[in-house]
Amino acid sequence: MKALSKKFLPLTLFAIAVTSLFSVQPAQAFTVTLQEMGLNVVANGRGAINLTGLSIPTHGSSVAAMQANIGDLAVAGGSQDVYRGLTGPSNFGIGGLFFASSSSGDAVTIVGNFMGDIRLFVPQGYVSGTALSDSATYNNASFFSLGVHVGTYVWSWGTGLPNQNFTLIIGRAAVPDGGSTVSLLGCALFGLAALRRKLGC
Repeated sequence: MKALSKKFLPLTLFAIAVTSLFSVQPAQAFTVTLQEMGLNVVANGRGAINLTGLSIPTHGSSVAAMQANIGDLAVAGGSQDVYRGLTGPSNFGIGGLFFASSSSGDAVTIVGNFMGDIRLFVPQGYVSGTALSDSATYNNASFFSLGVHVGTYVWSWGTGLPNQNFTLIIGRAAVPDGGSTVSLLGCALFGLAALRRKLGC
């Protein structure tokens, strides 16, 4: 019985290692992607925000809109808590104020130049580290018409703890997997088959 257990120990460890490759990860830092999709521009925000290191909040509200020349992007609107204490770019283009044609989800806003200061707006009562999700669509629009510049813009705060940043990615779709996950799974299955042959089970 002990010999059988020893034979299955490497197989068990290998299975645990493969499973960890596909385990659920915690929410990543809040990131908004802005993409041209057909005749429209679409903003999608996902992730969590760690409020540690930011000021005591005041209250405000917003509607879904953007104004690139002051670094203002409100993916979805509503009642919000407003924080200060960030560093980052004061704009992401030269465009004026544009309102979204439609929006949904959590009310998250970044303003890179709010009377010379940077402000972060989160849903009123937001619990630090909770996952957020929102989206907005600007119909019959393009990066050119909205006056936004392609690139990656990052606002940050605190001491470098996880999720102490807000990232805006303009013009780059999410990087495709490129088959790496499938390749890993294939290698894992191949290794498992080889191990089974070696152990004779």
